[in-house]
Amino acid sequence: MAIRRLLKDGVFGPEDIDVLTGAFDHCLKRLQLRDRDDPITEFIARKIIELARTGERDPHRLCHEALKAIRG
Repeated sequence: MAIRRLLKDGVFGPEDIDVLTGAFDHCLKRLQLRDRDDPITEFIARKIIELARTGERDPHRLCHEALKAIRG
């Protein structure tokens, strides 16, 4: 899973990781992506982490903003 690999740095606690992975999974479902090696999955994971570093913890907002970033 792209997001777990990126979260190895230990910046986020277990509860935060649950929120971020939930947002990530929700985004992939919305995009109907199953291939975790698709480059877009890493983009989504990085965007969610970037947003979380600003303090956002709402999984729906994290997903929404990541999807918005894809659309340009």
